Amino acid sequence: MLRFRGGDEDAFRELFEKHGKAIVNFAYNFVGNRPRAEELAQDVFLQVYRAGARYEPQAKFTTWLYRIATNACLNEVRRPERRYAVRPLEHETEDGRERAEIAIADPDAVPGDVALAGRQLEARIRAVLARLPENQRAALILSRIDGLSYREVAETLECTESAVKSLVFRATAALREELEEFL
Repeated sequence: MLRFRGGDEDAFRELFEKHGKAIVNFAYNFVGNRPRAEELAQDVFLQVYRAGARYEPQAKFTTWLYRIATNACLNEVRRPERRYAVRPLEHETEDGRERAEIAIADPDAVPGDVALAGRQLEARIRAVLARLPENQRAALILSRIDGLSYREVAETLECTESAVKSLVFRATAALREELEEFL
């Protein structure tokens, strides 16, 4: 980011290539909608680009980046016109039409009942995540899925490490309770 601040446009491309997928996945786990998550990630990197000349490394770059992404996701889920139903599976193509797939048997494939159970569990996890309070969801995704330390999550969410531990604990307890039949 310091190279980009100094005028190196290639440095921004490197940042995008290194962190782009992670930000899309973070946003997807937060809002539950892949196309909107991709748009949010673009918005995040647009903010990063615009802030390039003003960037001051007061924390790790990833902490700063996830702060921007978290704010974007929080703003998204708070907008009433942007409420999304959690979909267990994505069955649409990019143009919104249903896709039909022809599958050929694969001898190494996971049996259908096991695959179905996996998809049902994923849908259930996404539904539980969507019902968690925003701060718990953010803390859980940042720490458990994106691998940030409690200190980094605390900096990102602008709270204390003990608050992050509490948020993650409560979110994990809610997941455990809701997913008890799968454990």
